[in-house]
Amino acid sequence: MLLAVDCGNTNTVFSLWDGTAFLGMWRTSTEWQRTADQYYVWLNTLMKFHDIDAQISDVIISSTVPRVVFNLRVLSDRYFNTRPLVVGKPECLLPVDVRVDTGTTVGPDRLVNTVAGFDKHGGDLVIVDFGTATTFDVVDVDGAYVGGVIAPGVNLSLEALHQAAAALPHVDISKPQRVVGTNTVACMQSGVFWGYVGLVREICDRIKAERGVAMKVISTGGLAPLFQQSADLFDAFEEDLTMHGLQIIHNYNKEIGAQV
Repeated sequence: MLLAVDCGNTNTVFSLWDGTAFLGMWRTSTEWQRTADQYYVWLNTLMKFHDIDAQISDVIISSTVPRVVFNLRVLSDRYFNTRPLVVGKPECLLPVDVRVDTGTTVGPDRLVNTVAGFDKHGGDLVIVDFGTATTFDVVDVDGAYVGGVIAPGVNLSLEALHQAAAALPHVDISKPQRVVGTNTVACMQSGVFWGYVGLVREICDRIKAERGVAMKVISTGGLAPLFQQSADLFDAFEEDLTMHGLQIIHNYNKEIGAQV
């Protein structure tokens, strides 16, 4: 059984893959102080609650928060008696090329999304991930990661607006009924929602023009379903793109290891 762990700036997701499907998927807040013992108690409790009796033999980790990786490694070693694969480390091989400037470090989540996107949709993609940051990852015709764009995340923008302007409240993002708001909350929601629709459309259009080829735009991340409501913005939505990529990378490394 494979335990796949996707650690983002805000949340960490644990998933169990039995070789054909994900048996469970659980989310917790990302805190670098959380110990391996705490992870295990939390995960074991959830597995028992869902009546899952899994013998975890392999672990793969993708983390945008380096300080969290140590305790996840300890979790893997202490409780599952296995050395985890960590995306972005030299020993973790990728089934696609990474073509960026020499010395540039690409976020592991972006590499995992590239692998998953290429597996599901082929090449010539723009993958838009609505996370703490809103990222745009460009996938070449052969599946290689060739760069992208990073913009502030939707919730990050709302929080900054609230903190910087004393008179503006904290609001939840939603699709407004009208563009022109008639109260403060509606005005803020309209500005953020339609502002990000415009941001996504303009950046994707410029990427397509610069690449000079037809490209599919794939959305993923927590707020992607909200923006999926905007017509013609995306060609497809993938809820579990990162987890799909993690199991592909794990299988690829297993196959390479078996050939050595």
